[in-house]
Amino acid sequence: MLRSVTLKLRGGHHHLLPHNSSWSSFDSGFNSNSTEKYHERKILPYAQEQMYNVVADVESYKHFLPYCSQSRVLSKTVTNDEGDGVIKLQGELTVAFMGIEETYISDVKCRPNELVQAVASTGTPLFKSLMTTWSFQPASVTSPHPTANITETLQKKPHTTSALTSTHGPTLVTFDLEFAFANPLYAHLSSKFSSKVAKLMIDAFERRCLHLYGPGTE
Repeated sequence: MLRSVTLKLRGGHHHLLPHNSSWSSFDSGFNSNSTEKYHERKILPYAQEQMYNVVADVESYKHFLPYCSQSRVLSKTVTNDEGDGVIKLQGELTVAFMGIEETYISDVKCRPNELVQAVASTGTPLFKSLMTTWSFQPASVTSPHPTANITETLQKKPHTTSALTSTHGPTLVTFDLEFAFANPLYAHLSSKFSSKVAKLMIDAFERRCLHLYGPGTE
C-alpha cells in the first residue's frame, strides 16, 4: 500500500539519514509466483506522533504518494480489544504505473503512534498477497544504525522520560513490505522496478513530513 539519503531541507541544511535497507525475493531468478520483500530502518528527526499521523492518513496518499492517483477511506472503527484504542479501517487505493491502472482495497490496523499495518483484501485482483508494516519507536543512542550527527545529539539529551515520548523526536522508523502480484505480467515488471519504487515511496513520506512539520528536531 503503501520508501539512505541526504535530505536537503530549507535554507540548504541537510539531515543525514541512516542507510539500512534490504531487498530480496524468496525465489531465485524470475518466478511469477515469487514473493518479494523489502526492509528498511531509518532515524528521522520527527516525533512518533508526527510520523504516525502521516502514515495513517490514507485519505491524503493521493496528494503525495508516487503512482497513487486516488485514495479514500471506506470505513473506520475504533476498538479496545487490545487495550490500546486500535483503529481499524478499509482503504481503497488506485495505482497507475507504466500505463497500468488498478484499484485495490486494504484492511489497515493502526495502533496510535506505534504501528500502521495494511493487508490487501483477499478479493483484490491486483495482489496475491500484500502487507506493509510501519512501526515507530523513540530513537536512542542504542537504536540500530543511527547517523553520527544524530548519535551525538542523542548523547547530549537528558535521559528523562519526557525526552522519549511520542511527542518528541527523533524516531526510529521501521518499514517492511512483502508482496506477490496475482498477474504474471505485473510480477515480471515488479522484478525489474520494485526496489526503486519502494525507495521512492519512503522518500515521499519523508518529504510529506518535511512539508507538514518543517526540518524537525534531532
